[in-house]
Amino acid sequence: MNVRAQIAMVMNLDKCIGCHTCSVTCKNVWTNREGVEYAWFNNVESKPGTGFPRAWEDQETWKGGWVLEGGRLTLKSGGKGRRLVNLFANPDMPEIDDYGEPVTYDYAHLQTDKLLEAAPTARPRSLIDGSRVENITWGPNWEDDLAGPFEARARDVNFKEVEKAIYRDFEHTFHMYLPRICNHCLNASCVAACPSGSIYKREEDG
Repeated sequence: MNVRAQIAMVMNLDKCIGCHTCSVTCKNVWTNREGVEYAWFNNVESKPGTGFPRAWEDQETWKGGWVLEGGRLTLKSGGKGRRLVNLFANPDMPEIDDYGEPVTYDYAHLQTDKLLEAAPTARPRSLIDGSRVENITWGPNWEDDLAGPFEARARDVNFKEVEKAIYRDFEHTFHMYLPRICNHCLNASCVAACPSGSIYKREEDG
């Protein structure tokens, strides 16, 4: 690929308020169709935290990006042969539990339920198979604004070498929002790894 230019977008992290407007608009445009209910191409994470999908930055697990071997860049996921063998069952892909079960709620029940002493509730229902979800345990922005126990956030791969007591003190002092939008990499590993060539970059786009 002849990289000539880079079209970039700058985000001022000091101004991000974690409102998720960018996440919701991206979701409505790109991932509102059947089959991608679980996906959020853009989301805003609270840092420190493990992120979404769960622990996505742990590239030793997911085999993302590049590695330098003998002076040549090669994909961590392996060569063409390994990727071809794993084409329909990639062991390094996150599973639905890493994304969290996508749900909707029985909102119509709030309006149609007969008058009772107890207020009606909108119970969660799976967007994948329509079944009732009794216990939601993970999803996008599960750790928003440092929600949940410290032990869960302590698994953030960016802090694995940091003494946990120092990390906890850091967390009590600092907190930031990290918008994650397609980075339009100069030499994108997703383009190189795509088995069908459906991902591509045009030289005129940078």
